[in-house]
Amino acid sequence: MTRTKTYFLSDIHLGASYISDTHAHQRRVVDFLRSIADDAKAVYLLGDILDYWYEYRTVVPRGYVRFFGQLARMADDGIRIIWFTGNHDIWLRDYLRDEIGIEVVDTPGAGIFRSIDGEEFFLGHGDFFGRQPAGYRFIRRLFRSRFCQALYSAIHPRWTIPFAHGWSSHSRKQGGGYQLFEEPSESEQRTFSGSPRTRVTEAAEALAKERPDLRYIIIGHHHVPADIPVGKNCRLVILGNWINRSDYAVYDAGTLTLKS
Repeated sequence: MTRTKTYFLSDIHLGASYISDTHAHQRRVVDFLRSIADDAKAVYLLGDILDYWYEYRTVVPRGYVRFFGQLARMADDGIRIIWFTGNHDIWLRDYLRDEIGIEVVDTPGAGIFRSIDGEEFFLGHGDFFGRQPAGYRFIRRLFRSRFCQALYSAIHPRWTIPFAHGWSSHSRKQGGGYQLFEEPSESEQRTFSGSPRTRVTEAAEALAKERPDLRYIIIGHHHVPADIPVGKNCRLVILGNWINRSDYAVYDAGTLTLKS
């Protein structure tokens, strides 16, 4: 068995309350992971894989058993699983690392550089890639504050988990609901046009200029797939989502392809 391919996924949002059938959603993702298990040498999960996750010292949220089990099988077979924190699963710590054997990457900044098969990649969730509004920067600092996390941990999970899912559902309704579309919906397109798109592409152009050896910038967060040339030899790839679509990128033999 020859494993040559590296896969990239983001924004699966497992467990989201606004998804009508969360079990079917999870099975769809697990089926995909099973389908790539024979040729994948690495799988990068670039954030918001879970719609909410908070690890207490001795308690973890219920659910996601089939998904975690499939990750464990892949890790046991020697496939590298690298999970980047997003703005929904920001509180990943050591549970999945120790129980499954995956690598958890927390990126306080926009992302990290990583060499894959001799090519230079920049990888991150995407929520902090490019200039962000002051309000979002404040919330992000608040969520990352150890003091605030300690206060939050003191509240019983029976209150914090419903609160977190309610907040997520409200944010999604504000941005437009999800249906099964073959192409990004109008609400999705609106969230990645104008100023947001300009901020991301400007940041990518600047990064490509700063690092001439950079070939790929891969992020998620925006829920709309895109493949945009930046600089002379670089591509900005935005991974889309797994809520109403099934978007991913695969890198093999020097070629990166965005698929749906």
